[in-house]
Amino acid sequence: MRYFPIFVDTRCASVLVVGGGTKAASKLRLLLKTEAQIEVIAPEILPEIAAWSGAGRLRWTSRSAVTSDVVGRRLVYVAAESSIDTVELAAAARAVGALVNVVDDREASDILTPAIVDRDPVVVAIGTEGTAPSLARGIKANLEAALSPRLGTLARIAAKNRRLVTPSGLRRFFGGAGERALVEAGDANAERALLEETETCGAAIGRVALVGAGPGDPELLTLKARKRLDQANVVLYDRLVAPAILEFARREARLIDVGKTPSGPAWSQADINAAMIEAARGGGLVVRLKSGDPLVFGRADEEIDALEAAGIAYEIVPGISAAFAAAAAGGFSLTKRGRNRTISFLTAHDTEGFAEHDWRALARPGEAFAIYMGVRGARFAQGRLLIHGASSDTPVSVIENASRPNQKIASGTLGRLANLLKDNGIAGPAIIFVGLAPRAALAALDETAEAKLRIGA
Repeated sequence: MRYFPIFVDTRCASVLVVGGGTKAASKLRLLLKTEAQIEVIAPEILPEIAAWSGAGRLRWTSRSAVTSDVVGRRLVYVAAESSIDTVELAAAARAVGALVNVVDDREASDILTPAIVDRDPVVVAIGTEGTAPSLARGIKANLEAALSPRLGTLARIAAKNRRLVTPSGLRRFFGGAGERALVEAGDANAERALLEETETCGAAIGRVALVGAGPGDPELLTLKARKRLDQANVVLYDRLVAPAILEFARREARLIDVGKTPSGPAWSQADINAAMIEAARGGGLVVRLKSGDPLVFGRADEEIDALEAAGIAYEIVPGISAAFAAAAAGGFSLTKRGRNRTISFLTAHDTEGFAEHDWRALARPGEAFAIYMGVRGARFAQGRLLIHGASSDTPVSVIENASRPNQKIASGTLGRLANLLKDNGIAGPAIIFVGLAPRAALAALDETAEAKLRIGA
């Protein structure tokens, strides 16, 4: 580490910015967020800087800078567009104890200005030692999205009551209780929530978040899901949740695998419900993490019923369902004018085995549907559809491990569905689309149809 990150107290500090162009304006946008007394010295300045001067936010001196201008400064930014002697000016600033930044010249600078995420008084500074500004901006964008805009308000409330607050109360306050109170009734209610969290001394019953982990790609995890994982004390997760998703859980969280393995050892739903309730009664936040969306074949109703019966508060954080990721992988829309006006989501299994549906309605021309958990039940569904009148030429698509590095896409016809899975080594998890085909496969079918027409002509 060449550059050591520090925070400089700017209260009553004098800061000099030499230059009035775009480089100077960029630095001033950050400096104006501080309590510093700012002076700009430049013969000419941009209208934006002139507006700040007119509003009394900084002082502008209209001339070229000289070395004596650095006396009494805490920070000196040299952002001159002209050929001013930056070496001489920087040396003079250092001689009087000022820290110097020469814009776009790392070797001539004592300090570098980081990318900043501002949740005053919470401030995050991101630096790459000048090697990759675009990377710093990318990290800043991620943090801006991840950190609540109310974080600064919560920090001020906590600071005001720090002598009355226990560490466990603070954890719960920043773990979600404070923000919920702030949203519901403003600062006064948030402050009351902090004190209530403290008074419980850790004995309060916690809450549960039913969180959708998405199809597997960590970048498809929602911002709220990431926040809940970062806040969780306990995470109960399914076997289909990608390991990369679990990395978002905070280090101190207890992770419990409650996955249900097909034809193998598994947690019963009753056991999962009991584990959720027991963990919530220990206080804090419990995340029940489900692959895809918890409301699509995730047995969420059973878990909600159990939580309500136990008096446990809960929330639902939806996720991107596997069908949406699978359709995106295949490059086709789930609905299309002139092709299908509806789309159905089916499960291949229920509590009694293979699931029965209205096969006659599903077999009609123009119907389109997605079958979840359909690999083992593929031959059953294929037979039911063909018996009830579906054309064996109906297009089908199978997307295994949608959005993940080992994603696999196969397409064919309903008449060959079982063979399609076997020939492509598809074992699941997979979504089977009936009546829909990947864009590339449709293009190939169109070319074949045109060729047949030419032969017939």
